[in-house]
Amino acid sequence: MSNRSVLEVIALDVEDAVAAQAGGANRLELVTDIAADGLTPSPGTVAGIRAAVDISLRVMLRLTDGFAAGGAAGVDRVVRIAGELREAGAEEFVLGFLDGDGGVDLTAVERVVGVLDGCRWTFHRAIDHAADRDALRKQLDGLPGLDTYLTAGSASGVDAGLPTLLAEAARRGEPGYEQRLLVGGGLRLDHVPRLLAAGIDGFHIGGAARADGWGRPVSVDAVAEWRRVVDGG
Repeated sequence: MSNRSVLEVIALDVEDAVAAQAGGANRLELVTDIAADGLTPSPGTVAGIRAAVDISLRVMLRLTDGFAAGGAAGVDRVVRIAGELREAGAEEFVLGFLDGDGGVDLTAVERVVGVLDGCRWTFHRAIDHAADRDALRKQLDGLPGLDTYLTAGSASGVDAGLPTLLAEAARRGEPGYEQRLLVGGGLRLDHVPRLLAAGIDGFHIGGAARADGWGRPVSVDAVAEWRRVVDGG
């Protein structure tokens, strides 16, 4: 991993992506339909963004609101679309599925990871809705390509999740805790110094990267301010 903290910005289109890179983001999460908390973008969108910027892109693999895979048929669709996205230039992904009891849907995750052929990927905020975070991490331990957990520490956001985030950061290196913590979900600039002090080096923003919320594109100035704070400035 690079020594520089990851600042990942949600991008919906080429305009967002170009502005995020100009502001200092060093990774993008590509999604569509933010009203459903981010679904899979089209291969055409991914290809266009890949051609416009040269920073890392992680593409969401999520076809419906919520965290259920949708059974075998739903997993089949995700697998097919993952293949199309790889053909469009996607090399990194974001995914995560839970079963009806709040446990990780390991069968679904393993099937999708199997077609990613070693690509790096993030397990997203489904972890914040899991019945047992520690059990989920240990079940996923060793899956190829898993290098990041996107989490607020709580389904309610970073304010409520700070104690969990700090506790998990202190366990880095233990089985199931080798992955980078990428903190997002109600993240504010004033949270960052405490997270940095705990050794957390991943930060994920969406609405905070936009001057007037989701109705507007990513703001270069907003991202630059985050970059300065994330870099300890």
